[in-house]
Amino acid sequence: MSILEKLNKAILEKDGAAAGELVHEEYKMFSHLKGEYVHMGKEGMIEAVSKGMMSPVKHRILFENDEIGFDHSYVTYQDGNTEALMCCWKFKDGKIIEVETGATKLPKE
Repeated sequence: MSILEKLNKAILEKDGAAAGELVHEEYKMFSHLKGEYVHMGKEGMIEAVSKGMMSPVKHRILFENDEIGFDHSYVTYQDGNTEALMCCWKFKDGKIIEVETGATKLPKE
């Protein structure tokens, strides 16, 4: 199973410990909303996964190798907002070290 397959599985199962095994200690996130790096860190990723802060559906991996991965899914957040989310994941030492997101908000049904 690839890194992104494992991460999606951890997110769906709200398994913060499994997500933590995939995330590098130097993990950082570039936010599409803020246009800058946010101070989420590894612990922030673990917390977001554990609390089920995002619910992805129709997840698909567009490309992945040992250095980089691209995926797309529709994500609903705890506040009820849904986005079409594309991520560019960078890997180091077999773990996720950085993610940059790009998203389009979708109308509420």
